[in-house]
Amino acid sequence: MLATLLEARDFRNLGGAEVELADGVTLIHGPNGAGKTNLLEALCFALTGISWRTRTERELIAFGAELTRSEVTVSDANEARRFVASATRGEGGSHRLNGKPVTADARALRPALAIFSPDRLALIKGPPSERRGHLDRFVGAVWPARADLRRRYGRALAQRNALLGRVRAGAAPEDALAAWDAELGAEAATLVAARDAAIERLAPSFGTLADALGLPGEATIAYRPRTGIVDAGAIAEQLRERRASDLERGHSTHGPHLDEVAVALDGRALRRFGSQGEQRVALLALLFAEREALLEARRTPPLMLLDDVMSELDPDRRMLLVELLRGGGQALITATEPSQVPDEGGRAEVEIHAGHVSAAVLAG
Repeated sequence: MLATLLEARDFRNLGGAEVELADGVTLIHGPNGAGKTNLLEALCFALTGISWRTRTERELIAFGAELTRSEVTVSDANEARRFVASATRGEGGSHRLNGKPVTADARALRPALAIFSPDRLALIKGPPSERRGHLDRFVGAVWPARADLRRRYGRALAQRNALLGRVRAGAAPEDALAAWDAELGAEAATLVAARDAAIERLAPSFGTLADALGLPGEATIAYRPRTGIVDAGAIAEQLRERRASDLERGHSTHGPHLDEVAVALDGRALRRFGSQGEQRVALLALLFAEREALLEARRTPPLMLLDDVMSELDPDRRMLLVELLRGGGQALITATEPSQVPDEGGRAEVEIHAGHVSAAVLAG
């Protein structure tokens, strides 16, 4: 599954960009402020309907324009599909696949994205919710049959919280919570087991890659479930024991919606104690560990969007990163100069100046 064509109109500083995308590595180069990051963002916006840089869609629209539109063609052995996202200043936006509104099932019809950008460091230094959501998406990518575990747990959690509110208001008896304790316990146990299995796959390669990419110490990633790794009955009992506290607060205060994914260096949380350089390397190691796990599971590797990834790597580690990318899949890398990205085995190049894109050409 390949993204083969990106078209963006009035997207930030991109007046009318059209880029043919090749398999393997594509280097996007140009001076600072040329629009390199905007190209990656436009691709993300078309495929997912959202930007990783902003939640305010009006910010995506070029100055003086009323509408922005980004379109990506995705091709596989069977067909080509067109993902289109748009935003307007007054009427909101839309996200469509082949002309129809995108549904949750469409996620399987586009490549997964792995994004490295300074704006994505929240995955390492941000709140636990960032890491939980990211881990759950990885679970769905490795085991598609488990892709809805987070949604199922969220639905059960919402139902139990709603019942807590009714019990507090005297509209339902307290013993009615027993059934939802059991339901939430069952969904929680399944989600916890899947998260634990995912981290077990990631942890060894994360540590190895972090070391190879230059983290000065032992880098670890670990899953810290509030419930522990226990069965559905044990989690239901934990919920029963906390029922009085939950009724007092009006919501469920225990469960995997509060879990942590701990990323540490020599036992110290990178979220709190890591430098920005260490957090950058940890993010990069995590993305490549996930890619390695997907390749080992014979899943489609993610489309890697690597923004300014080389600027803080020495020449040996730049070469290592390019060698890692040769294992399969697509990658788009931005740099101010082509020489920042070693050319091993050929690549496509796209040059951009002041929002104007040249044709992609094969180099090497």
